[in-house]
Amino acid sequence: MSDSQPEALATEAAPVEKKSLSVSLTPAAIDNARAALKKRGTPDAALRLGIKGGGCSGFSYVIEFDDNPPRERDRVFEFDGVKVVVDKKSLIYLAGTVLDFEKTMMKQGFKFRNPNEASHCGCGTSFTVK
Repeated sequence: MSDSQPEALATEAAPVEKKSLSVSLTPAAIDNARAALKKRGTPDAALRLGIKGGGCSGFSYVIEFDDNPPRERDRVFEFDGVKVVVDKKSLIYLAGTVLDFEKTMMKQGFKFRNPNEASHCGCGTSFTVK
């Protein structure tokens, strides 16, 4: 018989990972956000991401410049010097969203890639959630 103790067997189930309450930006989105803030003359301002009721599918995305300090219930994220602010209610619907910058022959602009979308309208600015 060996002097070493046998390893204990894991009897508990692995913990369930909660949905990440965060958003992220692609490098293209970071570069274009930084350029827009610089062009506006407010490189220290933030981008505010959110949702509002409306649009043809139920919710619409909101993206705007925010010169004010974050509100008490806001979450602040920073990506390579670009500050992003999301209110607590919107973050529930935007959790896991990646903000990208898309440039095609027909249009260019920021694009929300939201894993919580069940469907979206043809123009891509409003959506329903799962």
